[in-house]
Amino acid sequence: MVKMNELCEMECTVLKRLLKEDTGKCLLLDCRSFLAFSAGHIQGSVNIRCNTIVRRRAKGSVNLDQILSGDEEVKARLKSGLYSAVILYDERTPHADMMRDDSTITLVLNALYRDSFGSEIYLLKGGYDRFVSEYPEFCLKTKSLSTSSSDSSFDISDSSCLSCVTQDQGGPVEILPFLFLGSAYHASKKDMLDAMGISALLNVSSNCPNHFEGIYQYKCIPVEDNHKEDISSWFIEAIEYIDSVKDSNGRVLVHCQAGISRSATICLAYLMKRKRVRLEEAFEFVRQRRSVISPNFSFMGQLLQFESQVLATSCSAEAVSPLAACGAPPSSAAAAASPFVFSFPVSVVTHGQPGGLAYLQGPMATLPSC
Repeated sequence: MVKMNELCEMECTVLKRLLKEDTGKCLLLDCRSFLAFSAGHIQGSVNIRCNTIVRRRAKGSVNLDQILSGDEEVKARLKSGLYSAVILYDERTPHADMMRDDSTITLVLNALYRDSFGSEIYLLKGGYDRFVSEYPEFCLKTKSLSTSSSDSSFDISDSSCLSCVTQDQGGPVEILPFLFLGSAYHASKKDMLDAMGISALLNVSSNCPNHFEGIYQYKCIPVEDNHKEDISSWFIEAIEYIDSVKDSNGRVLVHCQAGISRSATICLAYLMKRKRVRLEEAFEFVRQRRSVISPNFSFMGQLLQFESQVLATSCSAEAVSPLAACGAPPSSAAAAASPFVFSFPVSVVTHGQPGGLAYLQGPMATLPSC
């Protein structure tokens, strides 16, 4: 275990000088949640992955492969001792001796001391709160979030209403620097696409046209927005396509008809897979940027199952065991494999299920009783 009284501390003024001079030899690790990091962070910092699922899987002792999942280059440089200094920060811890033994930053420190070589490790005194108050010009904050068409209730089955929605929602929203979410209306506006720097489109529909083939790169996922569609079978292919655009320094717009259900589902799957976050956290992150998102009930169920596959593989037995103990069939267990509580954004009417409930409302917080 790390002895906190032996941990070096760094003043905000020193970090500012390092950021101005040469950031290549220093690694800045943001030990806050994905949502906090996305709202604002110190420029050049890397957000570590240490959510509740990683903690459960690690049983109190995380390693670099877990906390830097997806940041292979950073991890390789760190293990090779190519960083002269590693600076960690959380929200506002003023001194090293005030950190709790079970805090995220303590877990990260222990992993660094075990698995990295030749790098001096520092704690940024006062964390992000102090640094952003003193040097806001060295911090990146989320742009103004989309508020258009957000407070109204829409019947998205009404094509006339849908036309109004799609034409009254501003531009596409930025989910990540290379990933944008929008509607068919956005996809039909070349000036809008060019202004956003879009180079590729992922069309998540069976009937929306590709207006500018030969100008932009296109990929189609031909699914309908209904409870019978298996959109999850397209998750990996969609994620790989988004990655290919990112790797070529491009930007991709993911769209369906309204930018509410199908395309939002793909963006949520991408965040869970690549950022290793829970569905609940990914949903809130996207909703803050495009508040009208509302994947249909079936898609939410498929996302929950995808969450269990991506984030809790080694915990699957634990997640399914309460159902297994009740003698539930495999299909039921698979559908409820996630051990997390998630409040669904909509209430859904189910039809044609003899003996079933007429309405199934979120939150889904209980398991079948034995």
